[in-house]
Amino acid sequence: MKIARIDLGGTARVAVVDRDHVQPLTTAVSTTDLLVASPSEARNVVVRNADGPVLPLSEVRLLAPVDPPTLRDFLTFEEHLEGSLKLLGAHAPLPVWYEMPLFYFSNTNAVVGPDATVAVPPGCELLDFELELAVVIGKPGRDLTPERARDHIGGYTLFNDWSARDLMAPVVPFGMGPVKGKDFANSIGPWIVTPDELEPYRRDDRLALELHAKLNGVPLPAGGDNSANMAWSFEEMVSFASRGTELRPGDVLASGTCGGGCLLEYWAHTSADDVPPLRPGDVVTLVADGIGAMSNTVVAGVGATPLPRARVGRTRRHRDWTPVRSNR
Repeated sequence: MKIARIDLGGTARVAVVDRDHVQPLTTAVSTTDLLVASPSEARNVVVRNADGPVLPLSEVRLLAPVDPPTLRDFLTFEEHLEGSLKLLGAHAPLPVWYEMPLFYFSNTNAVVGPDATVAVPPGCELLDFELELAVVIGKPGRDLTPERARDHIGGYTLFNDWSARDLMAPVVPFGMGPVKGKDFANSIGPWIVTPDELEPYRRDDRLALELHAKLNGVPLPAGGDNSANMAWSFEEMVSFASRGTELRPGDVLASGTCGGGCLLEYWAHTSADDVPPLRPGDVVTLVADGIGAMSNTVVAGVGATPLPRARVGRTRRHRDWTPVRSNR
């Protein structure tokens, strides 16, 4: 099943996609209602809640298929990591990357859907896209094993982790993440594909989906990647994310950028002069086997509001740093 959300008369509605048509459902049905259901239960929900005629896909506006309560973005493609490090002048990943699937939390308020515009963030001159896969959690779970985690994956979708590279560069070494470099847009779509539809692509413990990107309709010359090259499976990522905390229906876990899936890697081998950053009017399209394609158009943004420098050197209060003694 392909689970979508559409704009129908100004109201967001869950819909099911079948080839080039969509069947809207009643407003009583949410995306998570279908994600938590078994395939047979989901089909029953659709039959009972079909609302109105089947519509041509070309005549509806798709929204982001889910409003995620949380959004984790991992870094699981070694080729992308190597390209990023080359641009930074580093020689090898930190050893911790090989020990656990690392992630950061992204901005759920900045989620947009397919065909939505993405504004250049204030102060950005090096705008980039990122080609990623993502899973959406179906059933809640905590402290899951990778084997149990598979039953908690409700579906798969495409994810574009838009990046302001020049806004990231000065702040990432501080250790608090990309700050405003990734705070402005995350594209999810075009819909969520349930796991049963992608089983033909499974190779052992990985899905083997071919991934590629187009810029203004032209495939990137270096080609794309395959999801089988992920260093960690989605089941392992879900297991790690659930350590000591509960994953809930609708939570999104993204794979991180695949090899050759962003302009940054081109800049690592050439330069931003040879491969220019994104500009207003550019159309970025991400494509994945078994899922489909998602496009977004870059538009002009606003200028950055200036702020003063930090106030430092002010009088500080005296503090007593004598160790606290307890009765333990």
